[in-house]
Amino acid sequence: SDGSIRLHQMTSEYPLMQWNDSTNGQPIIALQWALTRPAVFFVLDASSNIYIWDLLENDLLPVAKETIPPENVVTMALLGEPEKTNGLLGIALARESGQIDIHYVKKKWAVP
Repeated sequence: SDGSIRLHQMTSEYPLMQWNDSTNGQPIIALQWALTRPAVFFVLDASSNIYIWDLLENDLLPVAKETIPPENVVTMALLGEPEKTNGLLGIALARESGQIDIHYVKKKWAVP
């Protein structure tokens, strides 16, 4: 609820990494790992911002932030086929009105 993200290993109750205030205090609505690139994850906050984290490129801050206007996004889901190396990765965004948007991710964050 405060925008903090914690990365845990299944064998420990303590986080390996913790990023406080990663969304400038906005609550996190959804977080998902990329299906095609293990070091990348996506975060959706309550202000309809999507943050892209690539831990191989930068493990302190997100590598990109995208604001989705004009209507609030209520959830997201990642689309892709992990067994294929074509680098095709998409994000499905659901808006308050019920509209669904599909966005494709740049290959640099999708290719294994």
